[in-house]
Amino acid sequence: MNKLKYIFVFAICALFFVPKIKAQQIECVGTATAVTNNNDSIFIFAGEPHLKSKVGKVDWYRTSDGALLQSDIDEIYPETGEGVIVKKTGVVLGVYYVFDMTKYTPKIDTVLVTPRCRETIVQLVGNIPPMTYTDTFGLPSTLIRHCAVAYNNLSWGKDSWQDSAAVETNVLSLNKMHLPAVYGTTSFAVRFDDEWCAELALPLDSAVSEEIEPVAVKSHVVSTTTVRGKKGEKSNEVERPTESTTLSGSAPLDIYFETNPTPAVEFYDWCIYRSSELIATRFEEIVRYIFSSPGHYCVVNYVLNQKCPCKDTDDGDCEKDSTVIEITVPESQLLVPNVFTPNGDGSNDEFRVLYRSLREYHIWVYNRWGKLVYESTDPSKGWDGMIGGRPAAEGAYYYVIRAMGTDAAQDAEYHSRQAYDKAMKNSDESYLGIYQMSGDINLLRGKDK
Repeated sequence: MNKLKYIFVFAICALFFVPKIKAQQIECVGTATAVTNNNDSIFIFAGEPHLKSKVGKVDWYRTSDGALLQSDIDEIYPETGEGVIVKKTGVVLGVYYVFDMTKYTPKIDTVLVTPRCRETIVQLVGNIPPMTYTDTFGLPSTLIRHCAVAYNNLSWGKDSWQDSAAVETNVLSLNKMHLPAVYGTTSFAVRFDDEWCAELALPLDSAVSEEIEPVAVKSHVVSTTTVRGKKGEKSNEVERPTESTTLSGSAPLDIYFETNPTPAVEFYDWCIYRSSELIATRFEEIVRYIFSSPGHYCVVNYVLNQKCPCKDTDDGDCEKDSTVIEITVPESQLLVPNVFTPNGDGSNDEFRVLYRSLREYHIWVYNRWGKLVYESTDPSKGWDGMIGGRPAAEGAYYYVIRAMGTDAAQDAEYHSRQAYDKAMKNSDESYLGIYQMSGDINLLRGKDK
C-alpha cells in the first residue's frame, strides 16, 4: 500500500515538472496563435490543427487517457480540443492542447440588456460553444474566452455631460456579463475573441443589442460662491471670498449649487449639515444657501428616480448617488489700529478696522472736544482723515465701536461697558461675537506724497 502511495506522489510531481514546449522543438503548421490558460499551453488554429516536431521523430500521447496516438513520427493532426503529450525516447518534451477556432464561432440570436442602478447586465442568447479539454490530471478544463462590449456612456466634460465611447472586456460566464451602469441611451455591440481573431486573420463575430434607456442616475454638482471684490485687491476684510470656487472664508458665504443631472434623474434631495446637525433640506435642481454662522458644514446632494430611489440605504440593486461638499466659515474677528497716516502715500491712509464674519457694525469717531467727525455702518469703509472737506488736525481722536459677529446669538444684545469688560475678563461665552470697543486713534500726517 505504501509503495502505491509513493508511486502516486511521484507521478503527480512528475506532471508538475513537465517542461513546457519550446518554439525550437514544436512548430505549428498553418496559421495559429499560442495562449496560456491556467498555466496550460494552448495552440489555436485557423483551421485543422497540425503540429510538427523540430527535433525529429517523436511519440505523441493523448492527455485524457494516456493512449498512444502516433509513434515515431515528426508531425500529427490531433483532434480539436485534444491534449497531447510529446515524448522522445521516453522523455517528456512538453504537453499542449489544440483548437480549431473556426469550429467555435458563437451563434448569437439576441443580445439582451438589463440596465440597473449600479450595473448593466448583458445576456447573450444563442450558442457559444465552450472550448473544453482534459488536462494532464484528467480533469476537465475550459479555455477562458473574452468578449469585448462597445457602447456609449456619459462623462462630464468642461461644463456638460458628453457622449463617451466605452469598451469593456469581460470573461464570458454563463453567457452573461456585468458592466458598469450606463447613464445615457445606447446600444451594445458585442465582439468575441478579438485578439485571437486578429492574429488568425479570422473575421470578427459580433452582435448588437437594441437601444436601451438608462435607469441609473448621476450628478455633477457645481458650486459657485458670490465673490466680494477681486483677487489681489487690498481689503480690510480677512478671508473674504474673491473667487467663485471658494468654499471657505468670511461670512456671509452666498453659494449656488447646481446639480447637473444625467437624463434619468427625476428627484433632487439636498441636506445641509452644520457639524452633524441637519439644519436645512431642499428639493430643487438648483439651490442657493447663505452660510452666515461660523462652523464646518456638509452639503449633501442626492439624485434619484422611481427605479433608483435609494438615499440613506443601499439595499439590493438600489444605488445611491450622492455628492458631498464641505464648507468652512471661520469665527468673527474685529481688530482696531491705533494710528493712521492720511498723507497720500497709499499706505495706511485711512482709519480702517480689520474684520471677518460680521453681521452688524457701527463706528463713531470724535475729536478731543467730543464732536462727532466720522460715522459708518460699513466695516469695509474707513475714515480718510477729512472733516467737512478739509484735512483734520493731527493728534488723538476717540472711537466707539459696536458690532455683532455672525457667531453671536441671534438674540444677542449690547451691554453696559462695565458688564462687557467683566464678561471679557471672565471669557463669558454668552458674549461670543459681541464687540463693544473704544479707544484712541492717532492721526499722523508726516510728509505729503
